[in-house]
Formats: sequence, C-alpha cells, structure tokens
Amino acid sequence: MSYIFQTCLLLSTLSGNQQCTDSEILSRYEFQEVHMGVQWRIVLYATDKPIANNAAQNAFQRVKELNKLLSDYDPESELNKLCRLSGPGKPTPVSPPLFAVLKRSQALSLETEGAFDVTISPVVRLWRRARRQNKMPGSTRLAEARAKVGYQFLKLSEQNRTVELLKDDMRLDLGGIAKGYAADVALQVLKAHGIKRAMIDASGDLVLGDSPPDSCGWKIGISSSDAPQAKIDRFLYLHNMAVATSGDALQHVVIDGKRYSHIVNPHTGLGLTDQSRVTVIAPNGMTADSLASAISVLGPDKGIKLLNQKPGTACLILRHENGKMKSYESSCFSRYELKRNQP
Repeated sequence: MSYIFQTCLLLSTLSGNQQCTDSEILSRYEFQEVHMGVQWRIVLYATDKPIANNAAQNAFQRVKELNKLLSDYDPESELNKLCRLSGPGKPTPVSPPLFAVLKRSQALSLETEGAFDVTISPVVRLWRRARRQNKMPGSTRLAEARAKVGYQFLKLSEQNRTVELLKDDMRLDLGGIAKGYAADVALQVLKAHGIKRAMIDASGDLVLGDSPPDSCGWKIGISSSDAPQAKIDRFLYLHNMAVATSGDALQHVVIDGKRYSHIVNPHTGLGLTDQSRVTVIAPNGMTADSLASAISVLGPDKGIKLLNQKPGTACLILRHENGKMKSYESSCFSRYELKRNQP
C-alpha cells in the first residue's frame, strides 16, 4: 500500500564533516531488480565489486524468499495457504517471518483501534476490481466483505507460533507492512556480508544503513506538493533509519465525480477520500511502512498524537482541505530536515 511519491534520493554525499570519514577506500555500487511487484534498488559502498555483487545478490534473494511467504497475490504463498488452511478451531503453524509480521500488525491494530488491519483483504479485493471497472462495489458485496474483516478475529499463539482465523473465509493482506519488513531484512543481509553503508529502496520505502563515506547522512528529497512531477523542495538527512510514504497520488479512482484512494478504511470498507500523503520517519522499515498506512486512515490529529508517543519517529502529512493543500507535521520532523544553508 505504501510508497514514497516523488521522493528523490540524492546520492551526492555531504562534505566537510571530518568526523565521518572512512579509513578504507570504498566505492559506490548500485543494483536493481523487481520484487514484490515493484522495482527494488540497492545502493551500497564496498571495497570491491565482487563483494558488492555477492552481498546484493544475497539480499535480493532473501527478498524473493520473503515474497513467497508474505504475498497476497501469489496463490501459493505461505500467507494464502494460511488463509485456506486455517479457520475457527484450526490454529495453523507459520514460519517465523510471517509470525513476526502478523505480531507487529496486531500490535499496531490495537494501538490504532483497527485503523491498521491486515484482515482487510476481502474489502481491498473489491476496491481493486472497482478501480479496474471504474465502478463502486455493490452494497451487498461490500457488506459481505466487511463481515469478514476485524483484527480481533485474528488469533496468534506466540508459544506455539500458530495463527487461527476465527471466521470462515477470512483473507489477509500485508501490503501495508511487508515491504518495509523485507527491506529491513535485506539490510541485515548486507550487514552480514560486511556492508554497513547501504540504502535499500523498495519502490520508495527507504531503509538506510550507515552514512555514505565522507558524510553523516543520506540526503533525501521530498516535495511540499503531491502533484505529479512536483518540485523537490525539502530535504531529510538520515542514517540508520527508514522513511515510508503512503498516499493516493498514483493509485486512486474517480467514481461519480468523487476520488477514492486505494487505501481502504477498515471501519467503513471504503477507499479514503481525503486525498492525503503521509511521510513517516522511523527506526526501521516495518515501523515506517505500517505507520504511514495507519496514519493515512487516522488523520492528522490522531496520527500525530500516536507518533508523539513513539521515540525516533516523525511525520509530515499533506492533505487537501477546502480546495487547498494543508501541511501538518509532528513536533520532531524538523530535526531530521536539512536546512537551506547546509551543503
């Protein structure tokens, strides 16, 4: 669900900070592959090309393996097999990665009172069809789909590492969290191969390791507008953190003159209509990815209140109100922003 809209990673590093130089000579390498249905990009610094190639290949391979576990598109994924096998009275063992993602999802569902809910899949599938057909889902079908939704019907047993779906025909969708989790794991793979200065770009969900050489951060550009091809006019300066954005600039449908987002509100079963973009900074990709999705549903007031309780997080929300763009940001967002007089 979540993606960085018009986010530009500026890989020219910032100079002049002698405390962040490397004692060894590192070269920059870049790799791209398609995974989870989107373009992935790895930028890393290594001592030579063979080391860089090996590390990147292993990271991409791990992302591919995780997609086989977490995808709701692949009928043979572990996630979809779980949906077929489990049901009331049928706790089903799952792999550690799938359990970890579901556990974090449930925790966020509780924190947001269901604004984030991975059981939303039956409704999301209706909206995918609505976008293709440019037609609202029928009220009867929507009501039937909504009856299968509810994070309280997803039961996890940490002791047995099992998952039980407490209603028949439940389906799960990890689109708002899986990409961030996979990017975190990919960065861990790079580190296991001795690569610490790296950036994982999962189609805009960014997970950042140590800074590039001769720099104390990755310089990341964002726009103050959600218009296509909008000018990059604000810059973040980050390392060992993640950034994710959720919005409908590229994924929406207009039906009867009303714009509906691909992001569905679990409480209503309808695509969001507020035309917003939420950018979240967090300690890791899974947190950034899932919070961006959740805050899109919660809105600015509740969303920023939630973030203010979480150390190491910040957000910027752009929202169309009364025909104008309005900006909201959490109290610490400016801490991560590169000031205009900096290089």
